[in-house]
Amino acid sequence: MHFSIPDTQESKDENGTTYTCFNVHINGVFHCSVRYRQFHHFHEQLKKEFGSSILPPFPPKKLLALNSSQLEERRVMLERYIQIISQDATVCSSDTFNGFLLNAQQETAQEDPEAVSLDVFLMNGHKISVNILSTDQTEDVLENVASHIELADDFVYYFGLYLVKKEDGGDNSIVRKLQEFESPYISLRAANKEDSHRIVLRKSYWDPAFDDDLLEDRIAMNLLYVQAVSDIERQWTFATKDQLKQLTALQVKGSKREYLRFARTLKYYGFIQFRPCLTDYPEHNSRLLLSAGNKELNFRIQISSDQVKEGSFRITRMRCWRITTAGPENGDSDKRQSNSLSKLEIAFEYLVAKDTLKWITVQSDQAILISMCLQSMVDELIMKKQGKRIKRPQDRVKGSKYSYLKKNASSHQTDSSKQSVSGESDDHSAITKAVDSMKKISDKLSNVSMKRGANETGITENDAFEGIGDDDL
Repeated sequence: MHFSIPDTQESKDENGTTYTCFNVHINGVFHCSVRYRQFHHFHEQLKKEFGSSILPPFPPKKLLALNSSQLEERRVMLERYIQIISQDATVCSSDTFNGFLLNAQQETAQEDPEAVSLDVFLMNGHKISVNILSTDQTEDVLENVASHIELADDFVYYFGLYLVKKEDGGDNSIVRKLQEFESPYISLRAANKEDSHRIVLRKSYWDPAFDDDLLEDRIAMNLLYVQAVSDIERQWTFATKDQLKQLTALQVKGSKREYLRFARTLKYYGFIQFRPCLTDYPEHNSRLLLSAGNKELNFRIQISSDQVKEGSFRITRMRCWRITTAGPENGDSDKRQSNSLSKLEIAFEYLVAKDTLKWITVQSDQAILISMCLQSMVDELIMKKQGKRIKRPQDRVKGSKYSYLKKNASSHQTDSSKQSVSGESDDHSAITKAVDSMKKISDKLSNVSMKRGANETGITENDAFEGIGDDDL
């Protein structure tokens, strides 16, 4: 995850007293605004739960009001603090950590729990409506959707909820995967203030071998089928004319399982494709079509109007990667807040030969999404090497209580065993209709600072990095 606190804002309490809030951005998107004392209360809770030895220094309290330079120093220290604790897998998976961010989002959005209907879409546009609480977090909503379509518990977390933007050309581009510490309802409402977005259910793993776990389950297989058809139609997965004829024949026969097995043999199956961007490889300002999947980044570089050069970069050969952004100077807060992500760059250090590392840079407004894809591919690779499996709903720890300090200093007690509003179960018709309509890598991980303004760089180290041996040369 990419945490930053790029700026602050002044607010007033019910008595008219002015106070400062720190604007927290996660994965390049504004998430919440938090007072210093809320951060301090959060820090004290973490100390009780995990001890002070694993926590970084916390910016000290001050008796007098802060001047501008002291406020900036506090902002930087708080930013560094949350970046460091988010590197600890135990801390960032705890109810205290996720509960703090979830409640802060709810308070910032001024959202009280209420029963609402949320539309979740499949990749072919089919809509599944579920009844939830407006403040339900992502995993509660995902489990609600899975229950609604009667997806087996073993396969729930093979899928994820993604925020998707409707482009001018009618296509949909993935913005990001929704995280546990946010409310999909609030996040969708915030995103739709600027553009047309929707929440989409799609598989959340990278290794095609995981398909084998799902092919014998009708509901899970149908979800895979819907996505495979969509990815082929939008040319994220490449098929020749002859291959398309074979796929069409399988569709006509209703042979979904055979369709999926054949689709798995196609180029870029299971890849996410990003919007056209630029790279400095092999030369500056090369036009690039970038996609991620199968433990690699795939480059298709436009050499000329009729010539494309293709190459792949394996994640196990990436020693690290970083994100940089250029924008207005720190003092220009208004410009910082309105600055777009078009100047974002992601660069990775690649082992091109034995003892030879080379930085390769991509300029893309989807740099954070690219980074998150790299990280999740590494997470999955590490998980498989450790012999672990994709979690199930019963693996979630529920029932713990934690305290959230509001901006007005009142305390809010939250119970993680809270259940969502249940929707009526109507068998598996949602999936049937859709078909017919056709890290936590390790403690060494560094999170990227997304401070807008000055050029800021963060490095993500890759524990799946492997050296090149003599046999590879």
